This record gives sequence, structure tokens and C-alpha cells, in this order.
Amino acid sequence: MTSMTQTYFIGLDIGTTSTKAIVFTPSGAIRGTGNIDYQLLVPQPSWAEQEPETIFAAVIQALKQALEHAGIAKSEIGGIGFSTAMHSLIAVDPSGNPLTNSIIWADNRSVAQADRLKADGVGHQIYLATGTPIHPMSPLPKIMWLRENLPDTFRRAAKFISIKEYVIYRLFGEYIVDYSIASATGLFNLRKLDWDEEALRVAGISKQHLSEPVPTTHILRGMKIRYAEEIGIDPDTPFVVGASDGVLANLGIGAIDPGQVAITIGTSGAVRTVVPEPITDPKGRTFCYVLTENHWVIGGPSNNGGIMLRWFRDEFSWPEVEKAKQLGVDPYDVMIQAAEHVRAGADGLLFLPFLSGERAPYWNAQARGSFFGIGLHHKREHFIRAVLEGILFSVYSIGIALRDLAGGAKEIRASGGFARSREWRQIMSDMFGYEVLIPESHESSSFGAALLAMHALGAMDHLQDVKKMIHISHRHEPDLERSSVYLELFYIYERVYYNLLEEYKLIAEFQKRLNN
Repeated sequence: MTSMTQTYFIGLDIGTTSTKAIVFTPSGAIRGTGNIDYQLLVPQPSWAEQEPETIFAAVIQALKQALEHAGIAKSEIGGIGFSTAMHSLIAVDPSGNPLTNSIIWADNRSVAQADRLKADGVGHQIYLATGTPIHPMSPLPKIMWLRENLPDTFRRAAKFISIKEYVIYRLFGEYIVDYSIASATGLFNLRKLDWDEEALRVAGISKQHLSEPVPTTHILRGMKIRYAEEIGIDPDTPFVVGASDGVLANLGIGAIDPGQVAITIGTSGAVRTVVPEPITDPKGRTFCYVLTENHWVIGGPSNNGGIMLRWFRDEFSWPEVEKAKQLGVDPYDVMIQAAEHVRAGADGLLFLPFLSGERAPYWNAQARGSFFGIGLHHKREHFIRAVLEGILFSVYSIGIALRDLAGGAKEIRASGGFARSREWRQIMSDMFGYEVLIPESHESSSFGAALLAMHALGAMDHLQDVKKMIHISHRHEPDLERSSVYLELFYIYERVYYNLLEEYKLIAEFQKRLNN
């Protein structure tokens, strides 16, 4: 068992816009941080890529930076845990050299392949087996796209791997993938905990093209000496393969028991809850990913989180922006203060926030945003409140799907940029009709990675022990009168969405022609 005396654990989170390394004390306090930003590459419309070597260099530098900031000795490092964004795909040659950039979750080039899988029915069967919704984010249609559009690259590829697998291969010289990242590929059978034969057939690849699946608690030792020296650690420092950022965020805020729902709203949004066995949705609304073999995370991502409020600020909220400049405060604070004076439901103004299409629960890339119910009595502050509520309506729709699958919530734990606003937190409590708890921010995915490393290395006996390390900074009880307003409006919100399905398709096709 790892000693808890003067032992620190590092959570390494390889994200979409940056890689963060955070050194945590055994009690969960932050001792040191490192953060390296990088660019998202958009070589063509609807494409989204990252350069693998840039990400690898960021991993080395973030770890080095965090350790220098922490000022601890090599011997005080108890272990390092990995967290990474899901759904990335890199084709590599027999020597491990990338044949493509890392094609990330936001890439939509494989829309046609995903649509074809949905249309012929095989996609739904693969979803039920793998837990990954059929969507261009998933590596399954991405591999199909490569096979059909870059056949020479496809033939030359020895492996199809994620960015985490690339980093681990560079550091340790072996191809392994944790069950969590594997379960987000659309290629991994949740019940067999191995690659799914039907998904492999559809992708046109074999098991040999993929890494060896291992538990999220799998321990790696023997890092290549040159990288260990560059970081400033002992080559035998234990690394725990870890999991995806989404499931680790649940662990990082203590939402790991059935009935505890984690809601994250940053640029995008997500709703997740932990169940003791894999559950997929007959209606295909939710994902199911692995945390450990006894902890399965079901939920759904929303494209449309805080980025909607930023869009409204940039395009329509210039009076609030100017006022904020004069007062020397954040424009969002001024916008939300204006919205506080508007009644729940924005006096009948609804915002469907599908400016980037939508993932869960609709999985409709052609959905588009709209304001509905506009009247002469509506002012700018009504629109601001409608945007705040519309973002939460999209999150609430995912919560409805989870309720159908796992039962009602007992507790909601929320995190992300939205949690800085008292009013926005209260709207969430009112809309969901439950108490909302806001844990103190620990960079939840990094913290989750460090916690899983503690557990894997024997420094924490049970994952439930994490709750002793998490402090709640705010609690909000629902106002039942406002809850009834939101319940009535959500019924209208969903009717508007479903009644516009054909129109979404027509306007999306029109917009696509304009951009060609």
C-alpha cells in the first residue's frame, strides 16, 4: 500500500483546448498546477483536429510545470492518473507514427456514415451493445469515413488509437486502452469488456487494429528515461491509465452513488449518473461509459451550454457590455442581473438553443436554434432570461431520459462556469425540482484522475471515500411554484422541437448550400 505520508498524486487532464496537470495532497488540496494551451485545427468546414505531437509536448510540459510549481521531491510522488477527452481518433503506421491528425469529438466529417448506420438499423444494434450513440463524434463512423475517403491512409494504418493511447505509446512503448475510453469508441462491447465483432465488421477492421483493453485502474511503470528526466520524475513512478474526462468529473465532484446526478455546464453541457451495471436506452438517447467494472456512467452531452450566452452577449447585449465596462465588472454579471427582474418562464418566451445542432437526447445535427413566443411585451432582459432557461431546458431533457432509465434523482451536484451565478443555479433547482449542491471547484476531471490513481495504488480503499474530501460551497432548494411553470413550459419546448423536425432538415440543407 502506498504511504500517505508526504505523498502527492497528480491528475493529468488532456482536454480539447489545453492539458492540465494538478498536484493534489492526500486530502485533496491543490499543491501545484501546470497548464499548456494549444490550437484547434479546422482545415475544412465541419472538421476539427489536433496535432498529436503538440498534445504530447503539452503533456510533458504540463507535468514539468506542475511539479516545479509544487516544489516536491521525486520520492514524494505517489502516482499520476490520466484523464482525456473522449472520441479522438488517430491512424498510426507500424512504427507508431501518425498518418492523420487527432480527429476529435467536435469533428462532423462523418455525418453521411453516421446517417447510413442509423438508417439501416445496424447502428442501433451496435449502440445497444457498445453504449456509444451513433453520431459523427464517435470513432466508428470516423473509421468508416477514412476507409471510404482516404483508402491509402486506411490501408497503411497499423492501429487506430485515441490521443491517450498515443501519449501512452510514446511514454511506455505499448498499446493499451482503458475500458472507459474504449467504451466511447462505438467499437467496445460493454458486457464482454472486449471489442465488438459486429462493430469491427462494419468499420472494416480487426482487433489487431486496436489496442489491448485494460481496466481503468491498470498501473504502468517503466517510462522511457528521456521523458522521465525531462519531466523531472523517477522512471518507475506509477502511472494509472485512468478514464475519460466525463466519467472522472462525476468522481471528482462525488456523484458516484445511484440517484446522484452530476450536471456540468461550461461551453457545452452534460448530465451523468452512475449505475451498478451497463444500461443502454431502447430509444438511443443516452451514452453508457465505464468508470470501473462496478461503476457505469450513463448520461448525455449537450452542444449548447454557456457558448449560447456568449453568442447572445457578443451579438445582442451591447448595452450590458457597455455598462459592465463602466462599472469594471463582468458583462455576464450585468446580463444575469437584468434577467433576475424577469419572472420564471420569461413571460412566455422560449429559447431552443440548437445553434450547433444537438447531441443528447435528440442526436440531431440538423436542429437549429429559435426563439418562440415573442410578443411586443418582451424586452432584452426577457431574451437573456430565455437564453439562461433554454440552456437548462436542453440539460433537463437529458435528465428526463436518465430518469426513465435509472429512476428519479436524489441529489444534483452541479459544476462548470454557470455555477458562478447564484440566479442560474437557482433556476436549475427550480426547473429540476431538486436541491442543487455546488461542490468547491477542484478541476473535477483532474481531481477524478488523481482520485482514481489513489484508489488503484491503495491510498484510498473505496471510491466512496472521495466524499470526505469534497466540500459543498452552495445549496439551492427549489421554489415549487416556479417548478410548475417550468414543467408546463418544457411540455411546449418539446412540442416545438418535434413539430419542427422537417423544417430543421430543410433549413440545414439550405444553409449547407450557401456554404458550398
